[in-house]
Amino acid sequence: MDAVQQVFKGTFIHSTARCACEVKENHILGTGKDGKILFFEDAHTQSRLAQKWGFDESNIQALGKNEFFMPGMIDTHIHAPQYTFIGTGMERPLLEWLAHTTFPIEDTFSDIENARNKYSAVVRRTLRNGTTTACYFATIHTDASIVLADTANQYGQRAFIGKICMDHNDTYQKYKETTEESIRETKRFVEVLKKKKYDRVKPIITPRFAISCSERLLNELGKLADENDLHIQSHISECPAEIKEVLRLFPSYKNYTEVYNRNKLLTNKTVMAHGCYLTNEELDIFRERGAAVSHCPNSNISLCSGHLDVRNVLNHRVKVGLGTDVAGGYSISLLDAIRKSIETSKILFMERSKNDWDTNDLESLQKGNMTPNGINRGAENIPITPEKNPNVLSYKDAFRLATLGGSEALSIDHMTGNFEVGKEFDALLINPDAKDSHFEVFSHIPKEEILQKFLYLGDDRNIKAVYVAGRRVVPFPSSF
Repeated sequence: MDAVQQVFKGTFIHSTARCACEVKENHILGTGKDGKILFFEDAHTQSRLAQKWGFDESNIQALGKNEFFMPGMIDTHIHAPQYTFIGTGMERPLLEWLAHTTFPIEDTFSDIENARNKYSAVVRRTLRNGTTTACYFATIHTDASIVLADTANQYGQRAFIGKICMDHNDTYQKYKETTEESIRETKRFVEVLKKKKYDRVKPIITPRFAISCSERLLNELGKLADENDLHIQSHISECPAEIKEVLRLFPSYKNYTEVYNRNKLLTNKTVMAHGCYLTNEELDIFRERGAAVSHCPNSNISLCSGHLDVRNVLNHRVKVGLGTDVAGGYSISLLDAIRKSIETSKILFMERSKNDWDTNDLESLQKGNMTPNGINRGAENIPITPEKNPNVLSYKDAFRLATLGGSEALSIDHMTGNFEVGKEFDALLINPDAKDSHFEVFSHIPKEEILQKFLYLGDDRNIKAVYVAGRRVVPFPSSF
């Protein structure tokens, strides 16, 4: 029997396969030396558990009155080098933004010391904001990408590290590789990380996007991922101009999705960022392949790319996680992604409701010709509030996307994502009563409402501690 390393007692909130937001008050959870959850039960079984597992009840760590644990948040799409210019350059559309801001700055990461300093900053910042797992794009520079992997491992963050592959760049000629170089260096990157044998930091095959890659490069990367059973990440259908250019460059392909699919880059370990304009036919291919979409609402809005209809993606039984997409998105925090995913769904609701209404609707409303759910126009029932529309994401839905949904998108839901026994304890200890908190809890209210307040109003000040695989990684050790 595994020895118990830590035991916590209090409120735990997580998502399950059947419930987007399950609140477990007065529960007790124990972890082993390997960071895995050994038990998670009602606290009335405390004495029995202590006897069974051999731990001293006086060593149980009890949570405060309003405190609770939630699973660590999972950023399924973030560009580590772009943290250096986060919050700037937002006035340009995607392709122009890449050429004028992104590519020149990413090119500076050929300097290893520059990379070391910047990557330390981004890993620390994401961890402080509750990102226990990050799916990183690095740059085309192999050695600097290895530095990012080393840094994530040093700080204890679970991470996928992608050395970017791109052999085509008309807009900034300096920042690209030859096809042979990209293939060779990606293989070297994968081999180096394999030899390091990091427990929770893994390589991920990363063609930047179809525009920046030749067909041969895409094909070779697909083979490499297949031969080594590796994860894959890229971008897809972020904006109309991008899609148009992809179809110009790959005229023999039916659509954007087919470019990746035919080159073995759509698998059950693939996560594609954005997907704002994926057709239902393309989503069916995603479902068949088991590939996932990373929803990056801040970036989609900031670069005027478009809106992703998350509910439609989920209705196609395609996995969805959330991404900050720093620095296309201007926030490092997945709390922002949660909020903007809800706002995006409401924007889509309002746009569709506006199209559904006609000039007689206001008169119908004024005369009371409506049902509790909306305007009654013949056989139709047009919803007038988002709460009555199942297509609008609730805070519970968004909470799930940021935690268990992200683990599903990255195909690590057997390891993390919630508090099921056998999974590794990736968790955030939330203190709503933290000093200088942006919100107050004035009286006894349901824990679901406290969670809701945190998701809408909280920030890193409310994150009292961060755990990855049972190890407390925030606050940072004094040696860091």
